[in-house]
Amino acid sequence: MRTLQHTLIAGLALAMTITGCKKDDDDPIAPAPPANEEELITTLRLHFHSANDVEHKIFSFVDADGDGGVAPVITTEALSADSVYAVEIEVLNESADPVEDITVEIEVEGAEHQFFFQPNGVVATITYGDADVNGLPVGIVSTWAMGAAANGSVTVTLRHEPAKTASGVSTGDITNAGGETDIEVEFPLVVE
Repeated sequence: MRTLQHTLIAGLALAMTITGCKKDDDDPIAPAPPANEEELITTLRLHFHSANDVEHKIFSFVDADGDGGVAPVITTEALSADSVYAVEIEVLNESADPVEDITVEIEVEGAEHQFFFQPNGVVATITYGDADVNGLPVGIVSTWAMGAAANGSVTVTLRHEPAKTASGVSTGDITNAGGETDIEVEFPLVVE
């Protein structure tokens, strides 16, 4: 009988030890995953479509290895003077397999993102063609009305969590936008 008692006590002690050493799923020491980990953007493309889609021109920024390392490759095509273009933006992470279309994420999280377009040395009137759930601009889709022939540039900036209701932001003025820059590219812009 004593042997049975000793065996039961030893078994109970062993079970308590094993149970006591089990890792708790709610371990407060384990770090939580990041709330919104920043995506790697390797490619930014602007697709310019003229009326009746007669012209399809592409501005492209490709930085295959991300920030640092090899310099990015920027290509553009001349736009026609006194023309109007429907522009769609494509944002990709081409280092992922399969390629990750970040444009979809920007669209889904539209209230947290906005593209800004800053022409320099050329006349271009740019208006937003899309909106987030609050009716504020995102900029994946826009319309560009080009002025007279000129050479200059356009800076395209994607901001994360901009202050969309701040003065001028909803019309594309980046001055009061705040937020974090996800990507910013200065494209040469030739209008002929």
